[in-house]
Amino acid sequence: MTIRHLKVFIAVAQTGKMGAAAKELYISQPTVSQVISEIEEQYGVKLFERLSKKLYITKEGRQLLDYARHIIALFDEMERNLSYASTHHALRVGATITVGSCALPSIIRRFEERHPTVTTQVWVDNTQVIEGMILESRLDLALVEGEVASPDLIVRPVLEDELVLICGPCHPFAGRQSVALSELSGQDFILREPGSGTRERFETLLDQAGISVRQKWVCHSSDSILAAVAQGQGLSVVSRQLAEQSAKELHILPVEDVKLHRTFNLIYHKNKFLSEPLRAFLGELLPADQLGS
Repeated sequence: MTIRHLKVFIAVAQTGKMGAAAKELYISQPTVSQVISEIEEQYGVKLFERLSKKLYITKEGRQLLDYARHIIALFDEMERNLSYASTHHALRVGATITVGSCALPSIIRRFEERHPTVTTQVWVDNTQVIEGMILESRLDLALVEGEVASPDLIVRPVLEDELVLICGPCHPFAGRQSVALSELSGQDFILREPGSGTRERFETLLDQAGISVRQKWVCHSSDSILAAVAQGQGLSVVSRQLAEQSAKELHILPVEDVKLHRTFNLIYHKNKFLSEPLRAFLGELLPADQLGS
């Protein structure tokens, strides 16, 4: 099997159609069909089920897809490094929105000061999206606040964080020193989107206490959440670091007998090749005995 075989197979798996893959790769559809047949004949497996003119990837196909993405990512990285000067490197770093807003900028700045020949590219999104990008080798590593589900990822705790309740100056809670958890029942809340680690952590607490709140706003942006809370649209739960960096009109309210502590995790694929730049970045966050484990 060749790199060409793998690239054709990935295109078919991603598009779900031979014709679409051929168009994407600027080759003929019979050529695509021949490549898939060659792989299937060589290994004696079916990569796709062909039902009613549609393609459905098989268990063996999914297994090959996982390997193929990593192999192609490594191949592309090799080509970039060989065609570019050997003294320049690129590192693709992912982060969830909270981490990207409050913790990652200083980490990236410190890393780039110590490694000026390494170019960093950062992608910020929610935990589910970032996890998927790591699994597909579109990111080298990431910092996330949510739980990751895939057993193919290495997860290392690196930073501590605390979630806090915030309200605006016009909210009835604004003059309070603290609130009871039960008082949150029925309150308007500005929440992050589904898939956010911050939202999952808060909803778990509410479920355990049997409390229901009113989802008034759903925001993908931390800045939007802070602005909506400041304008009296409801309460929210955010990272203490974000709350303390925000406008002075926001009030941080302790919730009685509740501490929402959590950990920001460093994640990367268990089969990831640890290049020199990647090892250097890991070294900024992990003790030496955890590198490469």
